[in-house]
Amino acid sequence: MLQGSMVAIATPMFDDGSLDLDALRKLIDFHVDAGSDGIVIVGTSGESPTVTFDEHYQLIKTAVDHVNGRVPVVAGTGANSTREAIELTEQAKKFGADACLLVTPYYNKPTQTGLYEHFAAVAKAVDIPQILYNVPGRTGCDLSNDTALRLAEIDNIVGIKDATGSVERGTDLIIRAPEGFGIYSGDDATGLALMLLGGHGVISVTANVVPKLMHEMCVAARSGQVAEACRINAKLFGLHQQLFVEPNPVPVKWVLREMGLIQSGIRLPLVACSEQHHNGLRAAMKAAGVN
Repeated sequence: MLQGSMVAIATPMFDDGSLDLDALRKLIDFHVDAGSDGIVIVGTSGESPTVTFDEHYQLIKTAVDHVNGRVPVVAGTGANSTREAIELTEQAKKFGADACLLVTPYYNKPTQTGLYEHFAAVAKAVDIPQILYNVPGRTGCDLSNDTALRLAEIDNIVGIKDATGSVERGTDLIIRAPEGFGIYSGDDATGLALMLLGGHGVISVTANVVPKLMHEMCVAARSGQVAEACRINAKLFGLHQQLFVEPNPVPVKWVLREMGLIQSGIRLPLVACSEQHHNGLRAAMKAAGVN
């Protein structure tokens, strides 16, 4: 089972918005060396809505090839078209991804029956471990716990990224999930709480900036070192908040540029982080020990 701190890695871009694959390789090394437990490529933080299919495949292949088995690679392959999700997932398997992360279909507003059939169809079509991704605040589509747990009965649906930010819903999943089904927090501010209640890890935005601390917090939380986990989380809490003052990945890309890890490229309709948030982000970086 995947567990620990899995970074929802940002996609580096040049100032003109084109992909910077050399910077991606350097980011991957930064995360592996710092202890990140997995790389999640082309998720929300990776600007999946604005990369082309060819770029999507290029990013997955680059990540898999450069990681070279050092940590698991999870490829974002969700779509609001079931056929597209199957195609993306097939390609991720072809390129050697360890698992796929599939967001709920956005905009279509499917029923719970439609959601079940969508995810079941992808799972049936492609034999690769698949993680559900529920983030209703972004998609306008909420996968109920009952539907998620019904999907958990399918062999290659192996976990869920719960980005609802609801500890109550996360607790319900943990209590009712079958053995071996991973529960991952997709909300950094409540990630520690979910792990202390029995969750298996985080798929994290904050880990882009402080991979070592996020890994150490997950280790402490998963091993019952509650005071240590809380101490680390207190250092990170400013980042948990400030990295979402504008839609992800706007703030995190600004921070990564400040750290000298990427250039400033971001794709419309997203734009660079507003100056009014810069001081708050710098204060959160300082609190977390980021230069």
